[in-house]
Amino acid sequence: MYKHEKSPSLVDPDGPSISLTTSETVFTMAAALNSCGYNDGLVDSEPIRLELRQEIEKVLASSESARETRDKVCLFIQQHNMTGTIRDVTQYISLALYLTPPPDLETSVELSDMPPDATQVVGILAVLRDFAATVDLHGIWLTHHREYDAVAASLHDSLTKMILSTSYYLKMPVPGYEGRRFLVVVEPQLSPDTINARIYGTDYVDVVSPKHGVIPMNEVRHTYLHYLIEPLLLQRRDSMDRFLPLLKLVQDAPIDYQYRSDVASLTIECLIKAIEARTMDTGIQPYVVPPDATREDFEKIESAKNAVAEKMERVRQARVQHDMQQGWVFTQYFYAQMVQFEKDPASLSDVIGEMVYSMDVEHESHVIRQIDFDKTVDADVLSRSRPRQLQGLDLAEAHLEAGDTRTAASLAQTALANPSSIPGQGIGRADFILARVAVMSGQPEQAIEDFQKAAESSKEPRITSWSHIYLGRMLDLSCKRDEAIAEYKAALAARDGQLDTRLAAERGLKAAYAVNGHHCDAHTGDEVPPTAGSSPSNAANQSAQPNAASTPQ
Repeated sequence: MYKHEKSPSLVDPDGPSISLTTSETVFTMAAALNSCGYNDGLVDSEPIRLELRQEIEKVLASSESARETRDKVCLFIQQHNMTGTIRDVTQYISLALYLTPPPDLETSVELSDMPPDATQVVGILAVLRDFAATVDLHGIWLTHHREYDAVAASLHDSLTKMILSTSYYLKMPVPGYEGRRFLVVVEPQLSPDTINARIYGTDYVDVVSPKHGVIPMNEVRHTYLHYLIEPLLLQRRDSMDRFLPLLKLVQDAPIDYQYRSDVASLTIECLIKAIEARTMDTGIQPYVVPPDATREDFEKIESAKNAVAEKMERVRQARVQHDMQQGWVFTQYFYAQMVQFEKDPASLSDVIGEMVYSMDVEHESHVIRQIDFDKTVDADVLSRSRPRQLQGLDLAEAHLEAGDTRTAASLAQTALANPSSIPGQGIGRADFILARVAVMSGQPEQAIEDFQKAAESSKEPRITSWSHIYLGRMLDLSCKRDEAIAEYKAALAARDGQLDTRLAAERGLKAAYAVNGHHCDAHTGDEVPPTAGSSPSNAANQSAQPNAASTPQ
């Protein structure tokens, strides 16, 4: 069985197995993304998306503090746009699904139980809370909550129709699997051209946005088919062991490693592909018997009906062939099985065991050997978000992102005490973590010492670069401009190659780093006393407060 992950915070253990809902936490995250230039699918979005953007813009235009918090959120997002794809957005949606409701916006499970992509951006939460508070996103949500409910309600009938028609085709009642949930979350501020479909353990979640009142129902159905079929096949996992030799034949296929290494995952996906091919809209109009037809027209009518059926079948077979070439190598077998299934009154749950047991492995091996696999695979609608077991410095980074400096420091010190347990660049990374802990704890002298160690010991350019940058900032705040310049130059010389590193170092070369309430006299080079409420140690703390973009992931 798949590892049982902790459920997203939206999942109500006492609620219905299948539900359509909205979420203030997802709304809050989506509002932040939109305020920071997320414009994907804007033209085709529901009117409420533009209304919300305009309402938030009015608040930002009238409040400097709101603009400042917005800018911090946008900087974080910009520095975490690592792929240039939709994944840059979905990582925040994944995080939102594991947050407690505003205003707390805390993670609802331990960091080690979080989906991997969510842990990469958990550092946004501090600035997100400030942004939500200064803009009063909770008030905006309350104002528009009814509109959100209306959008969700407008999708109820089409979603219900999909669920009932799918269950009818499989001859299965709408399931109420104990402990399993299928959840569709509506968020109009996201692009309607994409769907955030995830499996979190036994919870199946689609986050969707309507396009002219319609959601991508085929993609939602794909998740629903996983929800229906996985329990049926996973309880027969042992019977699929005889398929294992076939995995050697798909190693050159472009499908994800999960499917090339786990025969149960491959079998599930192939059965679903076969069902989708059998039930797809071929784009060909069904034959309609002319209203004035007579008994003498019977042969002509049958011939016309068969011709249309053959055209439809050619379209479906082309789809199956495409799936086979992608690496879904059992699709043809299950397609033939579904043809027979349609003629049998038994439900899928009754015959699925026989489908699995009756596969001729030798024959399928011959079929697979004839396939010329594609070089690339179509984008997968669904992601299975299984949290990696964070350990050592990875776990230390996650705790540091969440502000738990004590645990982060303990893990880094444990790693340093046993250098053989970490890779070559791990020593520098551990020093870098301890330096950031010292900064966040208001210990600038210790931070400088640890940043120097990190810069000297790390073989990772990103750690080396940022260590020099933070050293430069702290030297600037100590009014040692010449030494600071040398650090910024060293940061550039490390050649990290990332835009945020280069910009930070270049800014340091152009002007001395300064924070509110602290600067150096331009003529004497002496420190100017900070304003009330500030202190040199606080200034140092602010100067070198790294964010996740500064942290090698």
